[in-house]
Amino acid sequence: MGGNDKQGFPMKQGVLVKGRVRLLMGKGHAGYRPRRTGERKRKSVRGCIVGQDIRALSLALIKEGEKPIEGFTGVQHPRRLGPKRVTKIRRLFALEDTRKDDKNGALVKKNVIRRTWTNTAGKSR
Repeated sequence: MGGNDKQGFPMKQGVLVKGRVRLLMGKGHAGYRPRRTGERKRKSVRGCIVGQDIRALSLALIKEGEKPIEGFTGVQHPRRLGPKRVTKIRRLFALEDTRKDDKNGALVKKNVIRRTWTNTAGKSR
């Protein structure tokens, strides 16, 4: 998916070199956000070919093999955050047909996935 080298420069898709290059980036380039209209800037990025000096690689699991990878594919993690919009909550929990019967969104409010945390005083929210 990408990565960084030992000095922290990001890898960029489509740059077919092993080392670092300086590219003129403008609006629409990944890894650059222009501050003014029409602004372009020359930025250092790594090529997308993995070499010795890559320190961090981001990987995505494309396909599972015959054996599960222990601690990675065999574990089910609960959803930490859920959708916020009512229509997306209805779609997630298949509540589409209850739209007319639901008064003030009571069915939707029951199904909201909220994040829980503990503050500095030890109080759980």
